Amino acid sequence: MSLGFGLLSAQLRPGETDWARAYEETVGLAVEAERLGLSSVWTTEHHFVDDGYMPSLAVVSGAIAAATSKIEIGTGVILAPLHHPLRLAEDAATVSLLSGGRFTLGLGLGWSETEFAGLGANPRTRGAAMEEILSILPKAWSGEPFRHQGKIYDLPELAVRPVPSKPIQVLIGGGAEAAIRRAARLADGIFANVPRDQFIQQLDWIRDECDRVDRDPSELRIVHYSVMLPADSEAEALKRYTKHLWQMMWKYSDMEVSATRSGPPPAAPEFTEKHRDRLFGRTTLIGSADQIVSSLLDIRQAAGMPVEFVARSHFPTLGNSDQVELMQNLAEEVAIHL
Repeated sequence: MSLGFGLLSAQLRPGETDWARAYEETVGLAVEAERLGLSSVWTTEHHFVDDGYMPSLAVVSGAIAAATSKIEIGTGVILAPLHHPLRLAEDAATVSLLSGGRFTLGLGLGWSETEFAGLGANPRTRGAAMEEILSILPKAWSGEPFRHQGKIYDLPELAVRPVPSKPIQVLIGGGAEAAIRRAARLADGIFANVPRDQFIQQLDWIRDECDRVDRDPSELRIVHYSVMLPADSEAEALKRYTKHLWQMMWKYSDMEVSATRSGPPPAAPEFTEKHRDRLFGRTTLIGSADQIVSSLLDIRQAAGMPVEFVARSHFPTLGNSDQVELMQNLAEEVAIHL
C-alpha cells in the first residue's frame, strides 16, 4: 500500500483573481503526484465560495485524466444530493473512460444550506436522496434500460450511456453512524476523516452492518485521510505550515458568508492560541516522518483490516514549489513505509 494526496480544491489565494493559475496548478500537482509515485490524487467540492473552491469535480478529474497515465483519480467528495443522479452517473462514466478506469467516485451528503438553496436541493431529505442515488448508479452504469420510482427521484425507463469499461468504485465520506452503515450496505467503502478512536468505531459499525446484511466486510475499501505535516520536528512543521493550515480550516466557517461577498477573497484572521483546538482537534499528524508513519501504522493495526491512507496536505496558500517539496517529503519519507 502507498499514500494518496489531496484534497485539491483550486482555491484562489487571498487578494488573488487569477482563476486560470489556480486550475493550472491543480492539474500540475496531480502530474507531480504521479511523478513522485503517490498512489492517488483526490479533489473536493463546494459551491459559491468567493475563492472559487472547486465546484466541478468531474470536469477537473477529466483534465487530470488527460494529463496523467497511472495515478488513481478520486473525488473526496462529490456532494451527491446536489447533483441529479443520472447526470452524476453520466459524468462518472465519462471520466472513468477518459482515465482508463482510474476514477473512484467518493460521495458525501453536504452540509451548507447556501449550497442546497442555490442548487435547488432539499437538505432535509439528503440522507434519503443518497440512499436512492446509491441504488440508481449501478443500474445506470449497466447500460441497460431501468426504471426508478422513489420518494426523492422518479425516473422514467431509460438506459444511460456511455457505459464504463470497468466497475466504478463508490466510497462514502462522512462521520455519522448512518453514513457509515449506508456505505456498508450500498457502497464499496468509506473515505473517512475522523480521529483514531472514532475511526475504529466506524469500522465496528461496518462489521456490524455487514453482518446484518450478510456481506463480507473484506469486500469494502477503507480509506482514511488526515492532514500530514512532515518536517524535521513538530516545531519546524508548525512554523512552516500553521498559517496555511489555519487559512484552509478557517475558510469553512467563511464559506456561506462569502457567497454574497464581492471582490477577491480575504485572508483569515490572525491565528492565535484560542484557535489551536479548532486547528489541531481533528486528524492532523505533525512532526518527523517517523512520527507520522508510526501514527498511521498504529491506526492500521488497531483497525484489524486493510486501511489505505491519503494525506490531506494540499494548501491553497502554499507556494507551488513549497507544495511540491511537501509532496516529495510525503512520497520519499512516509509513503514508502505504508
